[in-house]
Amino acid sequence: MRGALSGNPTPAPRPRLPADVWVLVVAAFAVAIGYGLVAPVLPQYAQSFDVSVTAASVVVSAFAFFRLVFAPAGGVLVDRMGERWVYMTGLLIVVVSTLATGLAQGYWQLLVFRGLGGLGSTMFTISAMALLTRLSPPGARGRIAGLYATAFLIGNIAGPVIGGLLAQFGMRIPFFVYAATLLVATAVVAVFLRGGRRRTPGEDEDEQQPLLVAEALRHSGYRSALVSSFVNGWTSFGVRVAIVPLFAAANFDAGAGVAGTALASFAVGTASVVSAAGWLSDRYGRRPMVIAGLLVSGVSTIALGWSDTVPLLVAASVVAGMGAGVLNPAQQAAVADVIGADRAGGKVLATFQMASDSGAILGPVVVGMIVDRFGYTTGFVVSGVLLLSAAVPWVFASETHRPRAGAPAGE
Repeated sequence: MRGALSGNPTPAPRPRLPADVWVLVVAAFAVAIGYGLVAPVLPQYAQSFDVSVTAASVVVSAFAFFRLVFAPAGGVLVDRMGERWVYMTGLLIVVVSTLATGLAQGYWQLLVFRGLGGLGSTMFTISAMALLTRLSPPGARGRIAGLYATAFLIGNIAGPVIGGLLAQFGMRIPFFVYAATLLVATAVVAVFLRGGRRRTPGEDEDEQQPLLVAEALRHSGYRSALVSSFVNGWTSFGVRVAIVPLFAAANFDAGAGVAGTALASFAVGTASVVSAAGWLSDRYGRRPMVIAGLLVSGVSTIALGWSDTVPLLVAASVVAGMGAGVLNPAQQAAVADVIGADRAGGKVLATFQMASDSGAILGPVVVGMIVDRFGYTTGFVVSGVLLLSAAVPWVFASETHRPRAGAPAGE
């Protein structure tokens, strides 16, 4: 009463996170730590079949390529079958693929088995995003996206350390352990994800039909999210993984060690802010956080090109990681706002994921050509400018979440 009379509304209580969200977070950690186990081993494992560096790199790219190609079908399956079954099916496909990869007897077997894992990966990725969208209260979507991202980050940081230790017993061992962690994730979802059971669309006459991509594109927030997702995939998942190690090798002694430090520094920067950034996006809206994340990422990516000492490279990597940590929960929550909790959005989420995967595939190729002709500094400047440019659509976009109003904003 006092708050109403004074004109200062009483803050809404902090939404309590559904139990099913914690189930998905635990499953995400199991998946991420398993993925981290094989990441540092896979290129060397591929080269053990007496192939070139290029051929070994193709094995790494095949996973992302199959994710991209199968994403539209994954979105259709989520809308038709429901998230829970597609999630578990996707995990089991990656289990079989990973076991087969560990048992591969030749390069072409390795390439096919690893690539097929991308099909399952896109299935459980889109399903997880759809589940989080439906289960998350509107006022906690950013916080939940940050929590989910933190689980992945911790797994990705711990996984390579454990994977390096397991590789001492043979390069096939991490793949078998990865398959085991995926089985754990599948069991967790099968047993504990109770509220994740949803009737397939059309089974309930009162249930709305799945949101179409064309409908989502009418919202400027979704259009802006596609742009920022593409550019973030270009830099955070593409250039960072492919170009930064080459930059370190070309400019520093013990380049491999420096590259590892830079990549770890990026992850530490992201982990340090991602949870807080998600909470802030719930409190102040998605647009301010996305714009801030893009600006920080853009400036720090440009700075990478002028990092002529290890401390400068590490510092720029940490700040770039912080920018990505601010950006990602907010843009994911914005997409969830557009879809809403009452409609399936598999195709909409698949398109959002495809934007990121496209950037991750295209970025290293284009920047690699730029580096060959103009040098690393120009390559990082181009990537940084893209990040800064991606902030422009968000400046003019509608806010998807207005905390004080208690409901998503319309167009």
